Amino acid sequence: MKGIDIGIIDGSAILLYLAMLVWVGVRMGRKPADAGASAQTSEELFLSSRSLPWYKVGLSIFSTNVSPSMLVAYFGAAYSTGMVLANFEWMAWFFLLLLSYLFIPWYLRHRISTMPEFLMKRYGSRAHRFHTYFSMFGSLVIWSSFMLCIGGKVILQLTGIPILWSVLIIVVIALSYSVNGGLSAIVNTGMIQSVVLLGTSLAILTLGLWKAGGIGPVIVGVPDSYWSIFRPADDAAYPWHAILLGYPVIGIWFWCTDQSIVQRTLAAKDVFHGQLGAWLVAVLKVVMPFIFILPGIVCLVLVGQGSLPALENPDHAYITMVKGLLPAGLVGLALATLMVSIINDVATGISAFSTVFALDFYGKRIRPDARPEELGRVGKRVSVLAGVVSAGIAMFFASSDKGLFELGQSLGTYLAPPVSTVFLLGMLWKRATPKAAELTLYIGTALCLTIGFCQLKDYPSKDAWPHFMLLCFYMMLGLTAFMVAVSLLTRPVPVALAGEGEAVEGLMPDASRRRLMRILWVAVAIVMAAVYIIFR
Repeated sequence: MKGIDIGIIDGSAILLYLAMLVWVGVRMGRKPADAGASAQTSEELFLSSRSLPWYKVGLSIFSTNVSPSMLVAYFGAAYSTGMVLANFEWMAWFFLLLLSYLFIPWYLRHRISTMPEFLMKRYGSRAHRFHTYFSMFGSLVIWSSFMLCIGGKVILQLTGIPILWSVLIIVVIALSYSVNGGLSAIVNTGMIQSVVLLGTSLAILTLGLWKAGGIGPVIVGVPDSYWSIFRPADDAAYPWHAILLGYPVIGIWFWCTDQSIVQRTLAAKDVFHGQLGAWLVAVLKVVMPFIFILPGIVCLVLVGQGSLPALENPDHAYITMVKGLLPAGLVGLALATLMVSIINDVATGISAFSTVFALDFYGKRIRPDARPEELGRVGKRVSVLAGVVSAGIAMFFASSDKGLFELGQSLGTYLAPPVSTVFLLGMLWKRATPKAAELTLYIGTALCLTIGFCQLKDYPSKDAWPHFMLLCFYMMLGLTAFMVAVSLLTRPVPVALAGEGEAVEGLMPDASRRRLMRILWVAVAIVMAAVYIIFR
């Protein structure tokens, strides 16, 4: 499909938006003048001095979660199959609730800075060592490199810019504000990006509904199955039981233990602001299917009405809607939000990598006596190196003819079970032992990756394997039984669990704030129950 012809107005909109985001990142990530000329400490660089208010926590997590591949994939999947992918958004609220009430209080009470540090305090050095390398691999390869490659391909499809130039430009822009500004710069750019992304997506939906003649023609213009979020158990792509059983494994890993996501909550002012930020993300996840998935269905209706040209590929639904509905200027803004989503994801991955490298690898294994200022300098230097390495890996991925989006999703699926098991049992069960955690991480990860490789290669046959999300559930179920058995056979150590310990003055919410959080989460639960009844 031919990319969008970018005129002067749209080109100016792209350049102005990119320039504004870089300026905001550099300006708002800079140390205040009254802080003096001293070097940034690790806490200032990686955790924004633990000063983020709830709306920055929520909006920055949201902007990190919405990738360009998600936008393109959601529009295309909705065009082909309807609302079924809404499950991946609507089911997230429960795991954000879990993050809010179970994980955030523990993380902030114990002044956790990274996810490996949690394993150090809960299980000891061996589990910490494993997860340090695991987190760095995930941040550099799954976040930065995959996002660079997928983003480069999306930009090539939309604009015709070669992948190499796209990758280089993205890395340079991401480093231009994230190296010195750190998490503060990434959070502030992500907050603005979230608002603009919601606005442009809402504009596409509104103009699409107007052109289709309203919601009525859209509802009757597609098969009834398009409005059902549960597919039969024998559905090859989205069987209902595989989604319901498999998503929780991925949900715990992604929302509660992934450094790139959780780092925002670790930087919150206090537990209340972290919890309220997680709640804001849950609210946005409720809304997302209506502005990111519904437009794909509207596109199908408009194509059927002759208002838009027929699609050669369902993945072209997004570009078709942008070209066919938005006026000059907004087209450029829509393309700019895609580009900034890529930049934000790459900056997030680089920041997560440098945080874990500086605090958990350099600070605990190489220089345990390093001062916070030294750790900050190391983090800045390794950020640049991580950007260069990510670009190289992205170009290697780009030379492959495999489906990288599906491969990236599958890789996350096979990495999730051991981590989700160890973190969840570590929070909920005092009897879980360090030896059990170590064996679950080392043996479980090797086993899950081996199983994943065999499934991706259809060995010994394609029919021998269940749906990959159902397989994800089976793997976590087996690892949970394994970890429980090993824990009962090995010596426990004294630990503090999420609900234990004295409240820290000024950190834990008071009674009125706890009551408010309960009301807000009950409201989300009621809305989600209504949504599932409507789309059952």
